[in-house]
Amino acid sequence: MNLSVQIGKLKLQNPVMVASGTFGYGVEYAQLLDLNQLGAVVVKGIRLDPVRGNATPRTVEVASGLINAIGLQGPGVDGFIRKYWPFLKTLKVPTIINLWGTTVEEYAEVARRFDALGGVGALELNVSCPNIKKGGAQFGTDLKLLAQVVADCRKVTKLPLITKMSPNVASIAPFARAAEDAGSDALSIMNSYPAMAIDIETRKPKLANVTGGLTGPCIKPIAIKLVWEAAKAVKIPIIGMGGIQNAADAIEFMVAGAAAVAVGTANFYEPQTPLQVIAGIREFMEKHGLKDVDEITGSVAVKK
Repeated sequence: MNLSVQIGKLKLQNPVMVASGTFGYGVEYAQLLDLNQLGAVVVKGIRLDPVRGNATPRTVEVASGLINAIGLQGPGVDGFIRKYWPFLKTLKVPTIINLWGTTVEEYAEVARRFDALGGVGALELNVSCPNIKKGGAQFGTDLKLLAQVVADCRKVTKLPLITKMSPNVASIAPFARAAEDAGSDALSIMNSYPAMAIDIETRKPKLANVTGGLTGPCIKPIAIKLVWEAAKAVKIPIIGMGGIQNAADAIEFMVAGAAAVAVGTANFYEPQTPLQVIAGIREFMEKHGLKDVDEITGSVAVKK
């Protein structure tokens, strides 16, 4: 059976990766699972300079999910290259760099820096983080800004570009097409959904940032719908994510139109989840006599 998938010029040995922001920089999970069995390692978001992130508390559990307002804390480009890249470049699987900025120019500069680094598998443009004051979601919910970010990054790198889409739009189709037309090689769908939780005894928000991004099983139906809608609008591959806990969840994303998937919140409570998903996809293919994982992608039976 062939489990490999193609994301632009990047070939993955299987369609299962980890979602940015849920897996640190890989090294944190190295003792918990064999990273070389993954399709790819996607690192936590990086901008040009170091970011301290939001005040604590920054996470809160809710029914079937998690709200986080980490604020994209990170070491900046130089800090990442110095502290984490020596480990990541020894892996047999590709590293996908999630990057962001507060201006279009910063996005492009970070992309240029990682293009020059050598050995990076792909770049994931985070235009959809809902819990930072500047940048993030403002780029993913404005068609012109989204296209400009992708186009300017496309000019400075030959690496595969993956655009991480925002769910906070009336229709994802025009945004998916805008990213494709501007030069994105793939789409990540979706990022966390804006949310809030309140302590009824103190009557105060449970997060210091007041609001944050909702992830986990509760958002899966929303993400499935967005993947299905985007897959009808574009020809480039889609990486589906949002509440994947097992192989059945991952396969549902693929049937909806995703070529690959990313495990996110589940990494926090069961780090073996990505490997369990890979094994489950293989078992599903054996059960149904499938020779290529591509046979699953987009196979949903919907009457027109």
